[in-house]
Amino acid sequence: MPEPRIAVVGATGAVGEELLAVLAARGHARGTIAAVASANSAGRTVRCADRELPLVAADAFAFNRGDVVFLGVDAAAAMPLAQRAVAAGARVVDNSSAFRGDAAVPLVIPEVNPEALNTDPPPRLLANPNCSTIMLLVALEPLRKAFGIEHVHVATYQAVSGAGRAAMDELRDQTAAVLKGQPAEPRAFPLPCAFNVFPHESAIDPATLANGEERKIVAEARRIWRAPDLPIDCACTRVPTLRAHCQAVTVTLAGVVSLDDVRSALANAPGLLPAAAHTLAATGRDEVLVDRVRWATSELDRPEAGRRRLSLWLAADQLRKGAALNAVQLAEACKWLPARAGST
Repeated sequence: MPEPRIAVVGATGAVGEELLAVLAARGHARGTIAAVASANSAGRTVRCADRELPLVAADAFAFNRGDVVFLGVDAAAAMPLAQRAVAAGARVVDNSSAFRGDAAVPLVIPEVNPEALNTDPPPRLLANPNCSTIMLLVALEPLRKAFGIEHVHVATYQAVSGAGRAAMDELRDQTAAVLKGQPAEPRAFPLPCAFNVFPHESAIDPATLANGEERKIVAEARRIWRAPDLPIDCACTRVPTLRAHCQAVTVTLAGVVSLDDVRSALANAPGLLPAAAHTLAATGRDEVLVDRVRWATSELDRPEAGRRRLSLWLAADQLRKGAALNAVQLAEACKWLPARAGST
């Protein structure tokens, strides 16, 4: 049987570029890959493995029945493109937020809720969760499964690449400017990102004062875990790094545990790697790195036999597991793409 044509929409962006790299790394580049981008990029080429792929304008691209389509564009562009592709009989994984709140569209992390893919009829459109949600739940799922979770607190330290290629270019340009004694002029962000840390730039809800990124993590985690009332406290920030997010997490477990039991559960979990966790170590890796697994400070005044609150530190490449890798894993789990030797 011939392999499906794979279409990567947004192929010139940071997520699209990573999708092409992941497809090549997992052996899918041998099939027909269509690189789709804006009309301004048509006629250029992008590289996938050892091939140069011509860019096709999204408006002119004809989706076909049986295509596997990865959308690496923003929600406004993803909505009509996904609808067009599904209407043509294609199967779609959307990396934007366009469908994450749609109960009819599975929102899935393969290591956490693969059962959500078992719909009748089988799904033709899948939503990829937010990058911060993915790394958080991959790390906490083994604890939830083994011990139960009653409360989550997470503070994120998010690299600028979460805002796309223009944001990465902005950090490089601003850093060079500041080191020359020049002002850092913001374009992609409301504030200078070089040598600065600030709350995530997504819109503030006037009723709760939570920003959009914080609301996404809470809503998506509750949906994926099927725990609509789970208390989750979240604070999201931008930090002046190019790639890979970090998170400081404190979690209250449902029962008393030992640190040895916790570390054993984390050591054997898929997609998770106990290791020194920092942005440089996580960059380019498939795993979520977990480090500094310890009792929360407030627990140290309690007898060890009664402790339930843990703190841990995470790092993950949000362009990889937080976007492109998770999307390709979903297509493989649905058997839209064949599982490859060496796939995890």
